[in-house]
Amino acid sequence: MKILVTDHSFPDLALETDLLEKAGIEVAVAQCGSTDAVIAAAAGCSALLVTYAPVDAAVLDARPEIGLVSRIGAGFDSVDTHAAQTRGVWVANSPDYGSSEVALHALSLGLALGRRLNRFDADIRSGTWNAFAAGVPRRLAEMTVGVLGYGRIGSRFAYFAQSMFGQVLAHDPFCIDGDFAPYVKPVGLDELFERSDLVSIHVPLSSATRHLVGARLLDRMRPGSILVNTARGAVVDLDALIPRLAKFDGVGLDVLPIEPIPRDSPLLAARNVILTPHAAWYTDSAERELRRKAAQNIVSWMTVGRPDYPVVTGTRQAPGR
Repeated sequence: MKILVTDHSFPDLALETDLLEKAGIEVAVAQCGSTDAVIAAAAGCSALLVTYAPVDAAVLDARPEIGLVSRIGAGFDSVDTHAAQTRGVWVANSPDYGSSEVALHALSLGLALGRRLNRFDADIRSGTWNAFAAGVPRRLAEMTVGVLGYGRIGSRFAYFAQSMFGQVLAHDPFCIDGDFAPYVKPVGLDELFERSDLVSIHVPLSSATRHLVGARLLDRMRPGSILVNTARGAVVDLDALIPRLAKFDGVGLDVLPIEPIPRDSPLLAARNVILTPHAAWYTDSAERELRRKAAQNIVSWMTVGRPDYPVVTGTRQAPGR
Protein backbone atom coordinates (compact mmCIF):
# COMPACT_ATOMS: atom_id res chain seq x y z
CA MET A 1 0.00 0.00 0.00
CA LYS A 2 1.23 3.47 -0.92
CA ILE A 3 0.06 6.82 0.46
CA LEU A 4 0.83 10.44 -0.37
CA VAL A 5 1.68 13.22 2.03
CA THR A 6 0.26 15.99 -0.11
CA ASP A 7 1.97 18.85 1.76
CA HIS A 8 3.46 19.72 5.14
CA SER A 9 5.25 22.48 7.05
CA PHE A 10 7.39 20.38 9.37
CA PRO A 11 11.21 20.19 9.28
CA ASP A 12 10.94 16.48 8.48
CA LEU A 13 8.41 13.65 8.37
CA ALA A 14 10.33 11.15 10.48
CA LEU A 15 7.40 10.64 12.87
CA GLU A 16 4.94 9.87 10.07
CA THR A 17 7.23 7.77 7.92
CA ASP A 18 8.41 5.69 10.88
CA LEU A 19 4.85 4.89 11.95
CA LEU A 20 3.60 4.20 8.43
CA GLU A 21 6.58 2.23 7.16
CA LYS A 22 6.54 0.00 10.23
CA ALA A 23 3.01 -0.92 9.12
CA GLY A 24 4.32 -1.80 5.64
CA ILE A 25 3.02 1.38 3.99
CA GLU A 26 5.08 3.14 1.33
CA VAL A 27 5.17 6.92 1.75
CA ALA A 28 5.42 9.46 -1.07
CA VAL A 29 5.88 13.15 -0.22
CA ALA A 30 4.96 16.26 -2.20
CA GLN A 31 4.22 19.93 -1.62
CA CYS A 32 0.97 20.33 -3.54
CA GLY A 33 -0.71 23.70 -3.78
CA SER A 34 -3.49 22.84 -6.24
CA THR A 35 -5.84 20.04 -7.20
CA ASP A 36 -3.84 19.40 -10.37
CA ALA A 37 -0.70 18.96 -8.29
CA VAL A 38 -2.47 16.53 -5.96
CA ILE A 39 -3.77 14.52 -8.90
CA ALA A 40 -0.31 14.30 -10.44
CA ALA A 41 1.42 13.30 -7.21
CA ALA A 42 -1.23 10.82 -6.03
CA ALA A 43 -0.83 8.26 -8.80
CA GLY A 44 -0.99 4.79 -7.29
CA CYS A 45 -1.82 6.05 -3.79
CA SER A 46 -4.61 4.58 -1.68
CA ALA A 47 -4.74 7.37 0.93
CA LEU A 48 -3.79 11.00 1.36
CA LEU A 49 -2.25 12.68 4.40
CA VAL A 50 -3.18 16.34 3.96
CA THR A 51 -2.26 19.63 5.63
CA TYR A 52 -3.55 22.46 3.41
CA ALA A 53 -3.69 20.94 -0.08
CA PRO A 54 -7.18 20.96 -1.62
CA VAL A 55 -8.94 17.62 -2.08
CA ASP A 56 -12.14 17.93 -4.09
CA ALA A 57 -14.30 15.95 -6.48
CA ALA A 58 -11.79 16.42 -9.29
CA VAL A 59 -9.06 14.75 -7.23
CA LEU A 60 -11.28 11.86 -6.14
CA ASP A 61 -12.59 11.27 -9.67
CA ALA A 62 -9.11 11.38 -11.18
CA ARG A 63 -7.74 9.01 -8.54
CA PRO A 64 -10.53 6.53 -7.74
CA GLU A 65 -8.02 4.34 -5.90
CA ILE A 66 -8.02 6.83 -3.01
CA GLY A 67 -10.08 5.44 -0.14
CA LEU A 68 -9.11 7.70 2.74
CA VAL A 69 -8.16 11.35 3.26
CA SER A 70 -6.63 12.03 6.68
CA ARG A 71 -6.13 15.66 7.65
CA ILE A 72 -3.19 16.79 9.78
CA GLY A 73 -5.38 19.06 11.89
CA ALA A 74 -8.82 19.34 13.45
CA GLY A 75 -10.45 21.38 10.69
CA PHE A 76 -11.22 19.75 7.36
CA ASP A 77 -12.54 22.60 5.22
CA SER A 78 -9.83 21.94 2.58
CA VAL A 79 -11.52 18.58 1.87
CA ASP A 80 -14.82 18.41 0.01
CA THR A 81 -16.57 16.12 2.46
CA HIS A 82 -19.73 15.90 0.34
CA ALA A 83 -17.74 14.70 -2.65
CA ALA A 84 -15.98 12.18 -0.44
CA GLN A 85 -19.18 10.87 1.07
CA THR A 86 -20.93 10.40 -2.26
CA ARG A 87 -17.93 8.41 -3.50
CA GLY A 88 -17.51 6.26 -0.40
CA VAL A 89 -14.20 7.86 0.57
CA TRP A 90 -13.34 8.05 4.27
CA VAL A 91 -12.31 11.42 5.71
CA ALA A 92 -10.56 11.59 9.08
CA ASN A 93 -8.78 14.19 11.18
CA SER A 94 -6.90 14.80 14.45
CA PRO A 95 -9.75 16.31 16.46
CA ASP A 96 -8.40 16.88 19.97
CA TYR A 97 -4.63 17.20 19.78
CA GLY A 98 -4.40 20.83 20.97
CA SER A 99 -7.67 21.72 22.66
CA SER A 100 -6.06 23.13 25.78
CA GLU A 101 -3.38 24.93 23.78
CA VAL A 102 -5.91 26.75 21.58
CA ALA A 103 -8.18 27.58 24.51
CA LEU A 104 -5.29 29.01 26.50
CA HIS A 105 -4.00 30.95 23.49
CA ALA A 106 -7.44 32.51 23.01
CA LEU A 107 -7.61 33.37 26.69
CA SER A 108 -4.08 34.81 26.55
CA LEU A 109 -5.06 37.08 23.67
CA GLY A 110 -8.13 38.24 25.55
CA LEU A 111 -6.19 38.88 28.75
CA ALA A 112 -3.38 40.70 26.95
CA LEU A 113 -5.86 42.96 25.19
CA GLY A 114 -7.94 43.48 28.32
CA ARG A 115 -4.84 44.45 30.32
CA ARG A 116 -3.51 46.61 27.42
CA LEU A 117 -0.20 44.70 27.35
CA ASN A 118 0.34 45.30 23.65
CA ARG A 119 -0.19 49.05 24.06
CA PHE A 120 2.06 49.32 27.11
CA ASP A 121 4.82 47.48 25.27
CA ALA A 122 4.49 49.67 22.16
CA ASP A 123 4.50 52.83 24.28
CA ILE A 124 7.66 51.86 26.12
CA ARG A 125 9.46 50.95 22.90
CA SER A 126 8.53 54.35 21.44
CA GLY A 127 9.80 56.20 24.52
CA THR A 128 6.61 56.67 26.52
CA TRP A 129 6.62 55.51 30.15
CA ASN A 130 3.08 56.24 31.28
CA ALA A 131 0.64 53.82 32.88
CA PHE A 132 -2.30 55.99 31.78
CA ALA A 133 -1.37 56.44 28.09
CA ALA A 134 -2.94 53.15 27.00
CA GLY A 135 -6.41 53.94 28.27
CA VAL A 136 -8.29 52.54 31.24
CA PRO A 137 -8.36 48.73 31.63
CA ARG A 138 -11.46 47.14 33.09
CA ARG A 139 -11.56 44.72 36.00
CA LEU A 140 -12.02 41.22 34.56
CA ALA A 141 -14.37 40.19 37.35
CA GLU A 142 -16.79 42.85 36.15
CA MET A 143 -16.72 41.66 32.52
CA THR A 144 -18.85 39.12 30.68
CA VAL A 145 -17.11 36.72 28.32
CA GLY A 146 -18.99 35.09 25.43
CA VAL A 147 -17.99 31.79 23.83
CA LEU A 148 -19.13 31.21 20.25
CA GLY A 149 -19.01 27.45 19.74
CA TYR A 150 -19.04 25.11 22.75
CA GLY A 151 -17.14 22.11 21.42
CA ARG A 152 -13.86 20.70 22.70
CA ILE A 153 -12.02 24.00 22.56
CA GLY A 154 -14.87 26.35 23.40
CA SER A 155 -15.84 24.39 26.49
CA ARG A 156 -12.19 24.29 27.59
CA PHE A 157 -11.95 28.06 27.09
CA ALA A 158 -15.07 28.54 29.21
CA TYR A 159 -13.57 26.38 31.96
CA PHE A 160 -10.40 28.49 32.06
CA ALA A 161 -12.30 31.79 31.79
CA GLN A 162 -14.93 31.18 34.47
CA SER A 163 -12.47 31.73 37.33
CA MET A 164 -11.46 35.16 35.98
CA PHE A 165 -14.55 36.77 34.47
CA GLY A 166 -17.78 37.76 36.11
CA GLN A 167 -20.01 35.72 33.80
CA VAL A 168 -19.58 33.23 30.96
CA LEU A 169 -22.13 33.07 28.15
CA ALA A 170 -22.08 30.57 25.30
CA HIS A 171 -23.87 29.92 22.04
CA ASP A 172 -23.82 26.66 20.13
CA PRO A 173 -26.86 25.56 18.09
CA PHE A 174 -25.71 21.93 18.28
CA CYS A 175 -25.76 21.80 22.09
CA ILE A 176 -28.71 21.40 24.41
CA ASP A 177 -28.89 23.07 27.83
CA GLY A 178 -27.58 19.96 29.58
CA ASP A 179 -24.37 20.08 27.53
CA PHE A 180 -23.27 23.34 29.17
CA ALA A 181 -21.36 23.44 32.44
CA PRO A 182 -23.17 24.97 35.45
CA TYR A 183 -21.00 28.10 35.25
CA VAL A 184 -22.02 28.75 31.61
CA LYS A 185 -25.27 30.46 30.59
CA PRO A 186 -26.46 29.41 27.11
CA VAL A 187 -27.86 32.29 25.06
CA GLY A 188 -28.91 33.08 21.50
CA LEU A 189 -26.43 34.28 18.91
CA ASP A 190 -27.47 37.93 18.95
CA GLU A 191 -27.62 38.02 22.74
CA LEU A 192 -24.10 36.64 22.97
CA PHE A 193 -22.70 39.54 20.96
CA GLU A 194 -24.90 42.14 22.63
CA ARG A 195 -24.06 41.18 26.22
CA SER A 196 -20.43 40.10 26.02
CA ASP A 197 -17.47 42.35 26.77
CA LEU A 198 -15.20 39.74 25.19
CA VAL A 199 -16.24 37.27 22.49
CA SER A 200 -14.00 34.30 21.71
CA ILE A 201 -14.74 32.33 18.51
CA HIS A 202 -14.49 28.52 18.49
CA VAL A 203 -16.57 27.28 15.53
CA PRO A 204 -15.42 25.27 12.50
CA LEU A 205 -15.49 26.79 9.04
CA SER A 206 -18.47 25.75 6.93
CA SER A 207 -20.94 27.35 4.55
CA ALA A 208 -22.99 28.31 7.62
CA THR A 209 -20.11 29.92 9.53
CA ARG A 210 -18.19 31.63 6.71
CA HIS A 211 -18.37 35.37 7.47
CA LEU A 212 -20.77 34.57 10.32
CA VAL A 213 -19.14 37.33 12.35
CA GLY A 214 -19.87 40.16 9.97
CA ALA A 215 -21.38 43.61 10.08
CA ARG A 216 -24.64 42.55 11.74
CA LEU A 217 -23.03 40.85 14.74
CA LEU A 218 -20.12 43.29 15.02
CA ASP A 219 -22.59 46.16 15.24
CA ARG A 220 -24.25 44.41 18.17
CA MET A 221 -21.04 44.41 20.19
CA ARG A 222 -20.55 47.13 22.78
CA PRO A 223 -18.04 49.91 22.18
CA GLY A 224 -14.85 49.03 24.03
CA SER A 225 -15.34 45.27 23.72
CA ILE A 226 -12.81 42.63 22.69
CA LEU A 227 -12.99 40.08 19.86
CA VAL A 228 -10.74 37.01 19.67
CA ASN A 229 -10.57 34.45 16.86
CA THR A 230 -8.48 31.28 17.08
CA ALA A 231 -10.86 29.15 14.98
CA ARG A 232 -10.80 29.82 11.23
CA GLY A 233 -9.97 33.13 9.59
CA ALA A 234 -12.95 33.24 7.25
CA VAL A 235 -15.44 33.02 10.13
CA VAL A 236 -14.79 36.76 10.60
CA ASP A 237 -15.57 39.09 7.70
CA LEU A 238 -12.48 41.31 7.66
CA ASP A 239 -14.14 43.72 5.22
CA ALA A 240 -16.68 44.38 7.96
CA LEU A 241 -14.25 44.27 10.88
CA ILE A 242 -11.53 46.62 9.61
CA PRO A 243 -13.76 49.72 9.26
CA ARG A 244 -15.01 49.04 12.80
CA LEU A 245 -11.64 48.52 14.51
CA ALA A 246 -11.82 51.82 16.39
CA LYS A 247 -14.91 50.53 18.18
CA PHE A 248 -12.95 47.81 19.94
CA ASP A 249 -10.62 47.93 22.90
CA GLY A 250 -8.90 45.00 21.30
CA VAL A 251 -8.99 42.41 18.53
CA GLY A 252 -6.88 39.25 18.76
CA LEU A 253 -6.49 37.14 15.63
CA ASP A 254 -4.51 33.93 15.35
CA VAL A 255 -6.18 33.01 12.05
CA LEU A 256 -6.85 35.01 8.90
CA PRO A 257 -8.60 34.34 5.57
CA ILE A 258 -5.25 34.78 3.78
CA GLU A 259 -2.11 33.53 5.51
CA PRO A 260 0.49 34.98 5.79
CA ILE A 261 -1.17 38.35 6.23
CA PRO A 262 -0.78 40.74 3.25
CA ARG A 263 1.77 43.43 4.08
CA ASP A 264 -0.67 46.21 3.19
CA SER A 265 -3.36 45.00 5.63
CA PRO A 266 -4.68 47.77 7.92
CA LEU A 267 -4.53 45.24 10.76
CA LEU A 268 -0.74 45.61 10.88
CA ALA A 269 -0.94 49.29 11.77
CA ALA A 270 -3.80 49.03 14.27
CA ARG A 271 -2.73 49.79 17.83
CA ASN A 272 -5.54 47.72 19.34
CA VAL A 273 -4.84 44.49 17.38
CA ILE A 274 -2.67 41.51 18.37
CA LEU A 275 -1.79 39.07 15.58
CA THR A 276 -0.24 35.63 15.96
CA PRO A 277 0.75 33.33 13.06
CA HIS A 278 -1.80 30.49 13.33
CA ALA A 279 0.18 29.29 16.33
CA ALA A 280 -2.55 28.72 18.92
CA TRP A 281 -2.28 24.95 18.60
CA TYR A 282 1.47 24.76 18.91
CA THR A 283 3.40 23.04 21.68
CA ASP A 284 5.91 20.24 21.27
CA SER A 285 3.47 17.71 22.73
CA ALA A 286 0.54 18.93 20.64
CA GLU A 287 2.56 18.72 17.43
CA ARG A 288 3.56 15.12 18.10
CA GLU A 289 -0.02 14.17 18.95
CA LEU A 290 -1.40 15.95 15.88
CA ARG A 291 0.94 14.18 13.49
CA ARG A 292 0.74 10.77 15.14
CA LYS A 293 -3.08 10.70 15.15
CA ALA A 294 -3.34 11.76 11.50
CA ALA A 295 -0.91 9.04 10.41
CA GLN A 296 -2.47 6.45 12.70
CA ASN A 297 -5.80 7.01 10.94
CA ILE A 298 -4.22 5.47 7.84
CA VAL A 299 -2.69 2.54 9.72
CA SER A 300 -5.99 1.76 11.42
CA TRP A 301 -7.90 1.97 8.13
CA MET A 302 -5.49 -0.54 6.64
CA THR A 303 -5.47 -2.92 9.61
CA VAL A 304 -9.01 -2.76 11.05
CA GLY A 305 -10.99 -1.22 8.20
CA ARG A 306 -11.69 2.25 9.61
CA PRO A 307 -9.70 5.27 10.80
CA ASP A 308 -9.63 6.18 14.48
CA TYR A 309 -11.16 9.64 13.99
CA PRO A 310 -13.63 9.52 11.08
CA VAL A 311 -15.33 12.69 9.89
CA VAL A 312 -16.96 10.98 6.92
CA THR A 313 -17.77 7.28 7.12
CA GLY A 314 -16.73 5.69 3.85
CA THR A 315 -17.18 2.34 2.18
CA ARG A 316 -13.83 1.93 0.45
CA GLN A 317 -11.41 -0.59 1.88
CA ALA A 318 -7.64 -0.53 1.99
CA PRO A 319 -5.82 -2.71 -0.53
CA GLY A 320 -5.65 -6.32 0.58
CA ARG A 321 -8.63 -6.17 2.96
